Amino acid sequence: MKPGDIEALRARGMQPEEVESQIERFRKGAPFLDLVRPCTVGDGIVRLTEDHQERCLQIFEGRARGRRLVKFVPASGAASRMFRDLLKIRKEVEPVRMDRVRVLAEEGDGAARAGIQFMEGIRRFAFFADLRDRMAAGGLSIEEGIEAGDFTDILDYLLTDQGLDYASLPKGLLLFHAYPEGPRTAFEEHLVEAEGYDRSGDGVCRLHFTVSEEHLSGFERRFTEAKPAFESAYGASYAVEFSFQDPSTDTIAVDLENEPFRTEEGDLLFRPGGHGALIRNLGGIDADLIFVKNIDNVAVDRLKPPAIRWKKILAGFLLDLQAKVFSRLDALERSAPDERAEEDAAVFLRDELGVDVEAERKGASGEAWRGRLVELLERPLRVCGMVENAGEPGGGPFWVKGKSGRISRQIVEKAQVDLEAASQQERWRSSTHFNPVDIVCATRGLDGRPFDLSRFVDPEAVIITRKSMGGRDLKALELPGLWNGGMAWWHTVFIEVPLVTFNPVKTVTDLLREAHQPSE
Repeated sequence: MKPGDIEALRARGMQPEEVESQIERFRKGAPFLDLVRPCTVGDGIVRLTEDHQERCLQIFEGRARGRRLVKFVPASGAASRMFRDLLKIRKEVEPVRMDRVRVLAEEGDGAARAGIQFMEGIRRFAFFADLRDRMAAGGLSIEEGIEAGDFTDILDYLLTDQGLDYASLPKGLLLFHAYPEGPRTAFEEHLVEAEGYDRSGDGVCRLHFTVSEEHLSGFERRFTEAKPAFESAYGASYAVEFSFQDPSTDTIAVDLENEPFRTEEGDLLFRPGGHGALIRNLGGIDADLIFVKNIDNVAVDRLKPPAIRWKKILAGFLLDLQAKVFSRLDALERSAPDERAEEDAAVFLRDELGVDVEAERKGASGEAWRGRLVELLERPLRVCGMVENAGEPGGGPFWVKGKSGRISRQIVEKAQVDLEAASQQERWRSSTHFNPVDIVCATRGLDGRPFDLSRFVDPEAVIITRKSMGGRDLKALELPGLWNGGMAWWHTVFIEVPLVTFNPVKTVTDLLREAHQPSE
């Protein structure tokens, strides 16, 4: 390293050894996971009967209200991907006339097809009125542009700081849904949905959003404006916290020869370590139950009830599971050596938590085995909703073999799989379910103290991606993802949930789907 590098690292809260380790990871490459088979209903995924659903609801209503509940929403990502197709059209078509874009669409251009869908449905977006008013303030008529089929100014006012600047804002601050009383952002929709299941015994709905520092004021302003009306409408009190990704979780970038990438000024380049870095933020939350959901997965009010119901079911299942874990820990820790307690714990770990007990038992007996059982039980818990695979991009549930030969349930992302290996590609493609990020967590142990979540991260589950800066290629390192490698050694149960609970917005035209439109 060059003079001054060490000081720069320490100023970021990083140690030189950590950076050297990251550079070595680039040189070795990111290891692939070994998929054994997809988790399916009856083999890693639980399909609850109606009676079991009702029991879970009763457990939630009976036990959760006395607990401290928090909803955790990663919301720092920019919305640029939502507008990728429109940005491409604006760059490549001048002027952006509907007839010209339609010709490209008919020739098979995917961005152009999305652009036509946007143009034809523009009045149905919740942000239409804001866009119209912003253009009017600039002396332009959106209606005249639509009538003429010219969307040049419309796209400029939507995407850039000439108008709404939506391509630079985080998804949470975009207007998603229209209502008679006024449109709501995705952030506000999470506040409304939380009232249905995230109200603690003291009547407070607590939410925690991870945001980028530059947009904090925007979120705070939205919350200040919405809070009085929502508290009046729902009879709840809202407490919202915001946090940032710690700069010390950034990762160094390297060039294509795996040497540290330097800026034109000669400084080392660091990049955010991906959402896996948020495991620190999650670990800092003071709660008995934590609901995790993506910022873009919210529906209009008329479709919220199924999502609320299933969040309660997942939480009730988790509370029941946690009680079973605690009872077995208590039996192992507070009684004299008891083979029946040990066997009961082993069967529970195998049958209900999916632990490879036989692999864990090898070489362990007596007090060592008893201690190992306690160690296996003392882990964070998560219950994850899984929907039937509907072709959405993202990860899914799999049985995975680790380096030690132990098999466990994991959420796996596509980048973690060696798709050039025929057997792995086949297992990936044969997956029946998809991860919608519908998770309920318990991060406290039997003694009530929070776990150190960093102990349960698989540090090998990193992803290396190709990026560029100033026309120069580089490689970036993403830390183990929050719900895949970041929670790899948690106890995990997958529950099938209905597809109606999953309503993501990956592109702007997704907002034209029924789940994001008002009733006719």
